[in-house]
Amino acid sequence: MPSDSTSGTTSRPGFFARLKDRLNIGKDSAKSTGSKLGGALDWLVGRKLDEAMIDELETSLLAADVGVDAAEDIIRRVRRKAGNRSVASVDDARAILRESIREILEPRARPLVIPDTPRPFLILMVGVNGSGKTTTIGKLARRLRDQGLKVMLAAGDTYRAAAIEQLQVWGERNNVPVITQQAGADPAAVIYDAFEAARARGIDVLLADIAGRLQNKAHLMQELQKVVRIARRLDPTAPHEVMIVLDASLGQNAVSQALQFHAAIGLTGITMTKLDAGGKGGVLIALAEQLDVPVRFIGIGEQAADMDVFDAGEFAAALVGSAAAPPDSR
Repeated sequence: MPSDSTSGTTSRPGFFARLKDRLNIGKDSAKSTGSKLGGALDWLVGRKLDEAMIDELETSLLAADVGVDAAEDIIRRVRRKAGNRSVASVDDARAILRESIREILEPRARPLVIPDTPRPFLILMVGVNGSGKTTTIGKLARRLRDQGLKVMLAAGDTYRAAAIEQLQVWGERNNVPVITQQAGADPAAVIYDAFEAARARGIDVLLADIAGRLQNKAHLMQELQKVVRIARRLDPTAPHEVMIVLDASLGQNAVSQALQFHAAIGLTGITMTKLDAGGKGGVLIALAEQLDVPVRFIGIGEQAADMDVFDAGEFAAALVGSAAAPPDSR
């Protein structure tokens, strides 16, 4: 049977409760990383939505890294849901905003599924240095291993020695093999060797860490394209997943990164990290508006339990500081 990443090692209610706390720290706090959306419509209670309120809502959305296009889409949905009626309560106001956001995110909330074939299933993990890519690979390796899959790691981010060492640490921690070469080696050669080794050892999933630099974008993208070409010599269907890891605290720059990588090699999945470190969360809505690529996972910390499968309803609720809608209302 296919392996579905929704069956992981974390407790979903606990994870999203922690996410809600991280995203809705009071905006007057010195430690604030809040989304600024928690009370974005609270002042609407007992009133009708007018242009002044729309302007204030738009400001709140932009402050939460939602972006102009996504903010306009949310406002259209809020207008439609509020209509000409007065909003009855704070819960009602937040439900309007929550459901408007959920509708945008829902089509992108598709979990990663590892099918029975092919083997090895090659996942290319891409993203710039500092995005949390290598840590995400370690967390994903643990999740897949706990599902009973045989996992191997490939240290293809060869231009940063620390990335190779960090991946080796995760390999030892998770008891999974790691294929490496010396620093500065050709990433495509590392992936080739790792794929051959994975095939020989009967590995189910090969997680390959590549692409950590953006100093020379043209060179990096050519390097990525070469990795894809080499993988397809070994398996015409490879890579089977191309997942980008994005740092939520970068805001709209994260959207720009995703668009560049997608244009070069075609992304099939997104993991958003660092929602606990200044990431306001709205950037995921901007991504959903601009890129038809599934959001697989979100992360709020360094530990394995700090990454979970993306759920549009739970995320929208955490973002606005409300309860999630019951299933029959979606």
